[in-house]
Amino acid sequence: MNDEPEIELTSALGLLRWIGWAQMKAGSDWTQERDLTQQQSFALGYLVQNPGSIQKDIATITRTTPASVSSLLSGLEARGLIERRTEDGNERSKRVYATAEGAAMIDGFDEFVQQLEDQILSPLDDDERQTLIGLLTKITARLPRPTR
Repeated sequence: MNDEPEIELTSALGLLRWIGWAQMKAGSDWTQERDLTQQQSFALGYLVQNPGSIQKDIATITRTTPASVSSLLSGLEARGLIERRTEDGNERSKRVYATAEGAAMIDGFDEFVQQLEDQILSPLDDDERQTLIGLLTKITARLPRPTR
Protein backbone atom coordinates (compact mmCIF):
# COMPACT_ATOMS: atom_id res chain seq x y z
CA MET A 1 0.00 0.00 0.00
CA ASN A 2 1.32 3.43 -0.94
CA ASP A 3 0.96 5.94 1.91
CA GLU A 4 2.23 8.89 -0.11
CA PRO A 5 -0.28 11.68 -0.67
CA GLU A 6 -1.66 11.97 -4.18
CA ILE A 7 -0.44 14.93 -6.19
CA GLU A 8 -3.26 16.98 -7.65
CA LEU A 9 -3.07 16.09 -11.33
CA THR A 10 -5.75 18.41 -12.62
CA SER A 11 -4.31 21.80 -11.66
CA ALA A 12 -1.88 23.52 -14.01
CA LEU A 13 0.98 23.35 -11.50
CA GLY A 14 0.17 19.74 -10.62
CA LEU A 15 0.37 18.80 -14.29
CA LEU A 16 3.66 20.69 -14.67
CA ARG A 17 5.05 18.83 -11.63
CA TRP A 18 4.00 15.56 -13.27
CA ILE A 19 5.90 16.48 -16.43
CA GLY A 20 8.91 17.52 -14.32
CA TRP A 21 8.75 14.24 -12.43
CA ALA A 22 8.69 12.26 -15.71
CA GLN A 23 11.71 14.22 -16.95
CA MET A 24 13.64 13.71 -13.69
CA LYS A 25 12.76 10.00 -13.61
CA ALA A 26 13.98 9.48 -17.17
CA GLY A 27 17.21 11.39 -16.43
CA SER A 28 17.75 9.36 -13.28
CA ASP A 29 17.20 6.12 -15.21
CA TRP A 30 19.70 7.28 -17.88
CA THR A 31 22.40 7.95 -15.28
CA GLN A 32 21.70 4.75 -13.33
CA GLU A 33 22.11 2.71 -16.52
CA ARG A 34 25.67 4.06 -16.56
CA ASP A 35 26.17 3.36 -12.86
CA LEU A 36 26.40 7.08 -12.13
CA THR A 37 24.58 9.30 -9.68
CA GLN A 38 22.97 12.46 -10.97
CA GLN A 39 25.71 14.52 -9.29
CA GLN A 40 28.42 12.39 -10.90
CA SER A 41 26.90 12.73 -14.36
CA PHE A 42 26.40 16.46 -13.84
CA ALA A 43 30.02 16.86 -12.72
CA LEU A 44 31.26 14.85 -15.72
CA GLY A 45 29.17 16.98 -18.09
CA TYR A 46 30.53 20.12 -16.51
CA LEU A 47 34.12 18.88 -16.81
CA VAL A 48 33.64 17.95 -20.47
CA GLN A 49 32.48 21.53 -21.11
CA ASN A 50 34.94 23.14 -18.67
CA PRO A 51 38.17 21.11 -18.66
CA GLY A 52 40.65 22.04 -15.98
CA SER A 53 38.09 23.28 -13.46
CA ILE A 54 39.03 23.51 -9.81
CA GLN A 55 37.17 21.60 -7.11
CA LYS A 56 35.63 24.80 -5.72
CA ASP A 57 33.91 25.43 -9.07
CA ILE A 58 32.63 21.85 -9.16
CA ALA A 59 31.31 22.18 -5.59
CA THR A 60 29.45 25.33 -6.61
CA ILE A 61 27.97 23.86 -9.79
CA THR A 62 26.86 20.66 -8.04
CA ARG A 63 25.57 22.62 -5.03
CA THR A 64 27.60 20.59 -2.59
CA THR A 65 30.29 21.14 0.00
CA PRO A 66 34.02 20.96 -0.75
CA ALA A 67 34.26 17.75 1.32
CA SER A 68 31.37 16.15 -0.57
CA VAL A 69 32.76 17.15 -3.95
CA SER A 70 36.12 15.68 -2.97
CA SER A 71 34.39 12.36 -2.26
CA LEU A 72 32.39 12.61 -5.49
CA LEU A 73 35.57 13.23 -7.49
CA SER A 74 37.45 10.45 -5.70
CA GLY A 75 34.77 7.99 -6.82
CA LEU A 76 34.98 9.20 -10.42
CA GLU A 77 38.78 9.14 -10.31
CA ALA A 78 38.83 5.56 -8.96
CA ARG A 79 36.72 4.52 -11.98
CA GLY A 80 39.09 6.31 -14.39
CA LEU A 81 36.43 8.83 -15.45
CA ILE A 82 38.32 11.94 -14.31
CA GLU A 83 41.86 12.90 -13.45
CA ARG A 84 43.24 15.58 -11.19
CA ARG A 85 46.43 17.28 -12.25
CA THR A 86 48.67 19.68 -10.40
CA GLU A 87 49.50 22.86 -12.23
CA ASP A 88 52.95 24.42 -12.31
CA GLY A 89 54.26 22.16 -9.57
CA ASN A 90 51.81 23.56 -7.01
CA GLU A 91 50.54 20.48 -5.16
CA ARG A 92 47.75 22.48 -3.54
CA SER A 93 46.29 23.63 -6.85
CA LYS A 94 44.72 20.75 -8.74
CA ARG A 95 42.76 21.00 -11.94
CA VAL A 96 40.15 18.38 -12.79
CA TYR A 97 39.64 16.89 -16.25
CA ALA A 98 37.21 14.31 -17.62
CA THR A 99 39.07 11.42 -19.22
CA ALA A 100 38.10 10.11 -22.64
CA GLU A 101 36.28 7.28 -20.86
CA GLY A 102 34.44 9.79 -18.66
CA ALA A 103 33.40 11.87 -21.65
CA ALA A 104 32.23 8.74 -23.45
CA MET A 105 30.19 7.75 -20.38
CA ILE A 106 27.92 10.78 -20.76
CA ASP A 107 28.09 11.08 -24.52
CA GLY A 108 24.61 11.16 -25.99
CA PHE A 109 22.91 12.90 -23.08
CA ASP A 110 21.91 15.94 -25.16
CA GLU A 111 20.34 13.66 -27.78
CA PHE A 112 18.58 11.76 -24.99
CA VAL A 113 17.12 15.01 -23.62
CA GLN A 114 15.87 15.99 -27.09
CA GLN A 115 14.27 12.57 -27.58
CA LEU A 116 12.66 12.83 -24.15
CA GLU A 117 11.21 16.23 -24.99
CA ASP A 118 9.88 14.86 -28.27
CA GLN A 119 8.36 11.90 -26.42
CA ILE A 120 6.74 14.02 -23.70
CA LEU A 121 5.36 16.50 -26.23
CA SER A 122 4.37 13.85 -28.81
CA PRO A 123 0.61 14.31 -28.24
CA LEU A 124 0.92 17.91 -29.46
CA ASP A 125 1.17 19.03 -33.07
CA ASP A 126 3.60 21.80 -34.05
CA ASP A 127 1.07 24.61 -33.54
CA GLU A 128 0.14 23.29 -30.09
CA ARG A 129 3.81 23.06 -29.13
CA GLN A 130 4.37 26.66 -30.17
CA THR A 131 1.30 27.73 -28.19
CA LEU A 132 2.58 25.85 -25.13
CA ILE A 133 6.02 27.43 -25.44
CA GLY A 134 4.42 30.86 -25.78
CA LEU A 135 2.27 30.37 -22.69
CA LEU A 136 5.14 29.00 -20.61
CA THR A 137 7.38 31.86 -21.77
CA LYS A 138 4.72 34.35 -20.68
CA ILE A 139 4.44 32.72 -17.25
CA THR A 140 8.18 32.37 -16.66
CA ALA A 141 8.89 35.96 -17.72
CA ARG A 142 7.65 37.06 -14.27
CA LEU A 143 9.59 34.47 -12.29
CA PRO A 144 13.16 34.67 -11.01
CA ARG A 145 15.56 32.85 -13.31
CA PRO A 146 16.87 29.55 -11.99
CA THR A 147 20.49 29.45 -10.93
CA ARG A 148 22.82 26.52 -11.23
